[in-house]
Amino acid sequence: MAERVYAIVYNPKIAHSIDIKDELQLMLKKRGVSFGVMGIDELKAGYDFVFVIGGDGTILKASRFYANSKALVFGINLGRLGFLSQCSAKELDIAVNKILNNEYYVENRVMLEYGQYTALNDFVIKSSLSGRTSRFSLKINGRKVCDYLADGIIISTPTGSTAYGLSAGGPVLVPTLKVFVVVPICPHTLTARPLVIPDSENITICAAENAGAYFFSADGQEFMEVNSEINIKKSPKTVSLALLDGAEFYSVLRDKLHWGTSPANIR
Repeated sequence: MAERVYAIVYNPKIAHSIDIKDELQLMLKKRGVSFGVMGIDELKAGYDFVFVIGGDGTILKASRFYANSKALVFGINLGRLGFLSQCSAKELDIAVNKILNNEYYVENRVMLEYGQYTALNDFVIKSSLSGRTSRFSLKINGRKVCDYLADGIIISTPTGSTAYGLSAGGPVLVPTLKVFVVVPICPHTLTARPLVIPDSENITICAAENAGAYFFSADGQEFMEVNSEINIKKSPKTVSLALLDGAEFYSVLRDKLHWGTSPANIR
C-alpha cells in the first residue's frame, strides 16, 4: 500500500497559528512522517490527509478546496467554538498519535452548489440595501412555496446548522442527515419559520420585481452581486472529515454550546 501523503495548512492571520504549525512539524518529523506545508491562501492538491490549523473559517476554506478529492481534512482549533475542528493545541500530540495509528473515522459531509460556488456551511442571500427588509420568493422544484419579507434567507447544510442558521433561529441538525434547511433572517411576520427539506430538492430564491441587485455569499467567504434567480442544489462534491472517537456530534453540542446546561453552571 502506498505511503500516505500528509499536509499542514495554517492561517498566518490567526494568533499562534505559526507556532502550532512549527510544533506539528516537529511532531511529524520525530515520527518519520513526510509532509508538505502551506498557508491557507496557497493550497495545493495531491495530499491524502490534511491537518488544518485555525478556526472554522480556515477549515471551511480548506474543505471547499479539497472537496471530492481523496484528502481527509482534520481541524485543529485556534478559533472560538471550532465546530469543525477535532482537537485544540493542547491535545495535538494525542491527536497525532491517534491519526498515525488510524484511530479515527471519516464522515462525508454534504455541500450546496450554485453555479461555480459550493458551500459546506451555507449560502446567504440578502438585500443590497443594508438594514432594510426585502421580499424574497422561495420555490422548491420549480413550485412556489412562499414569500418572505425579511432581511435575507439562509440555505444551510446540516453541518452549517450550528453556524449562522442557529443564530437566526434555525434548528440544530445532526450533520449526517440528508436535508437542507431554509431559514429567514429577521422575518417580518410571525408565520415565517425555518423549513427543513430533503437534500434532493432544488431550491430557487428570487427577490421581488424591481428590487434591484441583492447579495449572495458562500460560507461567509465568497461574495457576489446577483440580479437574477438563484438556483441552489446539492453539490456532487462532498467533504471528508477525519473525526476522533469521543468527538461525536452530541458531545460537541454539550461541550461547545453548553447544550441543556444551566447558565449558572457555565464557566
